[in-house]
Amino acid sequence: MLRLLKDAFKVKEIRSKIFFTIFILFVFRLGTHITVPGVDASRLQSISDLPFLNMLDLVSGSAMQRFSIFSMGVSPYITASIIIQLMQMDIVPKFVEWSKQGEVGRRKLNQATRYLTLVLGFVQSLALTAGFNMWTEYGFVPNPNAQTFILIGIILTTGTMVVTWLGEQITEKGIGNGVSMIIFAGIISRVPVDIKGLIEDYFINIESSRIWQSAIFMVVLVIAVLLIVTFVTFFQQAERKLPIQYTKRVVGAPTSSYLPLKVNAAGVIPVIFASSMITTPNAIIQAFGGSLGGKPWFETIQTLFNYNTVPGAILYTTLIVAFTFFYAFVQVNPEKLAENLQKQGSYIPSVRPGKGTEDYVSGVLMRLSTVGALYLGLVAILPIIAQMLWNLPESIGLGGTSLLIVVGVALETAKQLEGLMLKRQYTGFMN
Repeated sequence: MLRLLKDAFKVKEIRSKIFFTIFILFVFRLGTHITVPGVDASRLQSISDLPFLNMLDLVSGSAMQRFSIFSMGVSPYITASIIIQLMQMDIVPKFVEWSKQGEVGRRKLNQATRYLTLVLGFVQSLALTAGFNMWTEYGFVPNPNAQTFILIGIILTTGTMVVTWLGEQITEKGIGNGVSMIIFAGIISRVPVDIKGLIEDYFINIESSRIWQSAIFMVVLVIAVLLIVTFVTFFQQAERKLPIQYTKRVVGAPTSSYLPLKVNAAGVIPVIFASSMITTPNAIIQAFGGSLGGKPWFETIQTLFNYNTVPGAILYTTLIVAFTFFYAFVQVNPEKLAENLQKQGSYIPSVRPGKGTEDYVSGVLMRLSTVGALYLGLVAILPIIAQMLWNLPESIGLGGTSLLIVVGVALETAKQLEGLMLKRQYTGFMN
């Protein structure tokens, strides 16, 4: 990685892309420190233990704790993108038609995603502001009225659209996928604060007789993190290569190739889905805690939708496994894949084109998703187990999600840099 960066900085074009990306990320980080007018963000400290707040704070780079203009980050855009993707699965005929129109259809789908982001962002901003005002002690909004809530909603929605635009600029003119890089920057920005918290908890605010115990624990923790990073990196790059043969021969073109199917085809989306399915009900439950707290059925639901408890952790893992299977078939549509192979005059050896190819790819994808689901569930649940066993900080519980995103984005960006370097070598050879 370091050698790749060193070689990349030697090329003016790539160096400009890297500096542009850093500049955009700096603008994003600057915006996360500008608090929305009309609120008292310091009162959010009273509900800092809410899993819902921790999840939003994770993807926004601590912007939610400050309730900044970029508090919601790209969360509404991600939700809108997933909804638009699902709508293309023979649910909305117009979207299905656009998905088959190439570049023109892609632009229409992107425009629909932006409009949906606008709507979701405004609704989510109103819900968050009203919820925080109800949960926090003495009120989160000093002057709670319809005009104030609408103004805050407009500011937060505008912030989301600005962050989305910044991400698109990175995609077009910088390095890596813009939305992923925004989330990556937010997670990385929290690392120094989390490390500082661990040092204070295990070295500064403890008795001198327990220093050696804390030192041994920190060494074990570092080794565990390195092992998990290695494990995640291995699985993120693992893939099954299906051989492909071509019936139409073109002079100079290969007659065979392969179709790569990732073991974790769904990526980190199932973890984000599962986190939302756990933390959103948890936030609603917290809102009714004052009036319903103490009732047995309410306590059961509260335990179930808290991933820091054993039942909640089991539900969280189950949701991850279920969403992995579902989203893998959204990302790799066997029907469309079989159709595209047939149009290209290619086939998988010993497999009939059309329906036979679709069934074969579905079977392979199902087996790969089984391994991928177990992998995602294990990585997501290990930090939660560690937090419950050793009473670690709350942020550790979401460490699996953070690690999956960071490693995935880093590998994706490294591949793009390698591609740009390779393209430059080919261009130099042709010239």
